Amino acid sequence: MTSTATPAWLLDSEVGLCPCGCIGTRKKANLVDKTIAGSASLLRRAMFADDTSAQPGLLQRVDPRIKVLSLVGLLVVTSLVHHIPVLLAMYLATLPLAVASRLSLRFFVKRVWLFIPIFTGVIVLPAMFSFITHGHIVVPLGHWFGHRVGLTSQGLRSAGLIVIRVATSISLVVLLTLTTPWVELLAALRALRVPRMFVLVTGMAYRYLFHLLDSVTDMYTARKSRMVGRETDVVAGRAFVGASAGAMFGKAHALSEEVYSAMIARGYNGNARTMNRFRLGVQDLVWVTACLAAAVVVLGWDHAIGR
Repeated sequence: MTSTATPAWLLDSEVGLCPCGCIGTRKKANLVDKTIAGSASLLRRAMFADDTSAQPGLLQRVDPRIKVLSLVGLLVVTSLVHHIPVLLAMYLATLPLAVASRLSLRFFVKRVWLFIPIFTGVIVLPAMFSFITHGHIVVPLGHWFGHRVGLTSQGLRSAGLIVIRVATSISLVVLLTLTTPWVELLAALRALRVPRMFVLVTGMAYRYLFHLLDSVTDMYTARKSRMVGRETDVVAGRAFVGASAGAMFGKAHALSEEVYSAMIARGYNGNARTMNRFRLGVQDLVWVTACLAAAVVVLGWDHAIGR
């Protein structure tokens, strides 16, 4: 046996790709890559929701029917509040509930504030200006066409009220969806006499969404693994997207017929069924009492401020 020395080129250290882009080039993902990455992220978030709903947290131990009823009641209370401090207190109360339910506080806050409240703020942005909402100007922006323009206190209050109200409502909905398995949520809706067709369509759409996203990911990965180099033909890319959309439409139609026939063959009658039977316990009564007390306190506080 004779041993040979390790080649020098294998021992030489190489400079990695600099994040600032000063060494080498970084390829930008195209639209299809970004769409596939977004669908994969959606699947990961759905699996994360299934994991959090199985945690031994506070809200996970509450009956799904009670959670749905209490959510609807708190949403109604949120819509009836007309003062920002009261809504802000309601939103802050959802944070300890998230922690007690074994949810990541950072993920919870980011999920609430990253999307809908920001878009809501963009929508209500024009209402803060004096030419939309007349009132006392607190932030002057000069004169436009001979008129004084600025942000009014009434407009800022209205915009803040809408944004905080939407954030509070979304926080309540996120608490429900992250602490309740999807099947139990559908079963709770059916137990509360929600129309059978609505529950059926919602459940099927939820399952088809992830199946189709998984199929799209597989199709694109299979095509990309058979390519050498980077695709530069835009026309070919558009043709692939169109053909994939047509193939997915046909696959979805055929799959819907097969799944529905299989469900009927197994005795499906439109009602969502779970392995666990819904039973009211002491924790459910405590939760209902706490929600009723919170609703009375919030509405009384809001009425007292309005005097």
